[in-house]
Amino acid sequence: MTYQVKLTPSLLEIDFSEAEKRICRFIKEYVENAGAKGIVLGLSGGIDSGTIAALASKAIGGENVTGLMLPEEENFNQKDIDDAKAVAEKFHLQTQICDASSVLGCLYQSIPVFDPKDKLCKGNLKARIRMIYLYYYANNFNKIVCGSSDKSESMMGYFTKWGDAAADIAPIMDLYKTQVRKLAIHIGIPKELALKPSTPALWPNQTAENELGMKYEILDLILYGLERFLATEEIANQLSIQKTIVEKIKIRWLANEHKRRMPIAPKIGFRTVGNDFRLPRHTY
Repeated sequence: MTYQVKLTPSLLEIDFSEAEKRICRFIKEYVENAGAKGIVLGLSGGIDSGTIAALASKAIGGENVTGLMLPEEENFNQKDIDDAKAVAEKFHLQTQICDASSVLGCLYQSIPVFDPKDKLCKGNLKARIRMIYLYYYANNFNKIVCGSSDKSESMMGYFTKWGDAAADIAPIMDLYKTQVRKLAIHIGIPKELALKPSTPALWPNQTAENELGMKYEILDLILYGLERFLATEEIANQLSIQKTIVEKIKIRWLANEHKRRMPIAPKIGFRTVGNDFRLPRHTY
C-alpha cells in the first residue's frame, strides 16, 4: 500500500479543539472505569508533561491530579522546577517534590558493577527510579499513572524501557512532538514553555534534538512519511535531505519495536497472554 503525500508542515495541522476533547474524554473515562481517584504524573517542567497535566486537569479537575517533581543533584535545574510549578499553579494541580538524590546514591553504591562513566546506564536508572515514585503514589492514593510519551519519541524508541514509558495510559502518544507543542499553546500553556527544548534530563546539558540528530520539524515529517509507507527515497527527495538520513531514522524505528511491546512468550498453550489472549475491560 502506498499513499500520495506531499510532505509539508501543513500535514501536521489537525483540529486541536477536537484533539483536546478526545484526550480529555479518554482520561476521564479511563479513570472512572478503573474506579480510581485521579491521575499521577511526573511534572518535569517540559512540554509533554505540562501538556498532559493541563489536559488531565481539564478532564477530571486539578484537585484530582498529582504532579510529582523528581529532581536529583547531578542534573538539578531550577528553571525546570519553576516551569513545573507555573503549570501546576495555572491548572490548579496538586504537587509534591521528591528529591531522588539519596535513593540514586544508594543504588550506585549497591550495584557491584556500577560505572559512573556509563551515562546511558546511569540515566536509565534515573528514569526507572522516577517510575517507582510514580507508582508508589498511584498505589497509595488509588490513582492512575499517566505517561507523557509522544509519537515522535515512541516511534524512535527515545525513552527508557520500564522507565519514562511505564504508565497506565499515554494520552498524547498519537501526537507528534510538533503537534504536542501546538496543542499546548491551544490549551493555554505559555508559548515559552511550549517551545522549550525537550530533554529527558538524565544527564547535564542533554537535549532531545541533539541526540536525535535533527529538529522535530524535519523528524516528524520523516516519521509521517514512514507511517504512510512512503519509500525512503521519496521522503528524502521531498524534504531535500540525504536518503541515508531517512534510512537511519527508519532503521532506528524498526529496531526499537521491542521497546513498544510487552515481553514475548513462546506459543505453547491454547491462548497466549499478550499475543492472542487480550481481553477488553469488564469482559467477564
